[in-house]
Amino acid sequence: MEGATPPAHGLVRSHLIGLPVYKMTGSGNDFVMVDARVSTPADWTPEDMQAVCARGTGIGADGIVFVGPGSHAGAARMIYYNADGSHAAMCGNAALCSTTLAAHLGVGTPEGMDLETDAGTYQSRAVEAGRAELHLAPVERPAAVPGLALSAGERQAVLTRVGVPHLIVLVDDVDDVDLMDRGRALRFDPALAPDGANINFIAKDEAGRWRMRTYERGIEGETLACGTGAVGAGCAIQEWSLGGLPLDIQSRSGRMIGVRATKAQSGRYDDVWLIGEGRMVFRGVIT
Repeated sequence: MEGATPPAHGLVRSHLIGLPVYKMTGSGNDFVMVDARVSTPADWTPEDMQAVCARGTGIGADGIVFVGPGSHAGAARMIYYNADGSHAAMCGNAALCSTTLAAHLGVGTPEGMDLETDAGTYQSRAVEAGRAELHLAPVERPAAVPGLALSAGERQAVLTRVGVPHLIVLVDDVDDVDLMDRGRALRFDPALAPDGANINFIAKDEAGRWRMRTYERGIEGETLACGTGAVGAGCAIQEWSLGGLPLDIQSRSGRMIGVRATKAQSGRYDDVWLIGEGRMVFRGVIT
């Protein structure tokens, strides 16, 4: 499905006026964060979310995240929506930000909490100011996609699922990718139907650093970072024998995202960790 068009008025409904919110960033992947004890997704329409996330006329964000108590003491619950108001089961950088916010709100223990998402429950911890670690579920071996045709400069591609689907595309140079056109074409490629996927282009630069650019579904454009995409990319890099885990991947923002995992004899990747930024930028109220 195509991303929804932001409302022309760019305004939220009156009952959300005065609602306290937090702006957070995970390596440039930014979010409006809401204390779910104060407001839940039931209070919001997709148009409200679009208005708040709109850059230039709203707060500006890649998505909106509701964080509150989980199902038991010491657990936190995260519910994530894209900037177009569509729901997504998981977002790695949102989970890192949720871990930081849950610790700040007192609904999770910084040293370790169960973070409940719609893709499952993960262990996470706020390791230091502005940084968090997330222990993800095992990742199955990345696989080639039958019927997917690559373009010039694209060396190989695999599909992997880290909470949500990611197509990892190895290219000669991420700066040469026409990300909007090519990313959109791959995101809606029939070979990835019906769900599509986030498209993560990766390449190693002259300094030997792995770099990544992302076309994200639900945002339908480039985001400055993608945590679960970095995990998928790390597994693909090892699968292609181009490097070994653990490794760091540089996001479009220039921030480094860490990935740790161990490949099991079965071919899947176990003990998967995402390490990155979960930093509060400001708090305020919707006016």
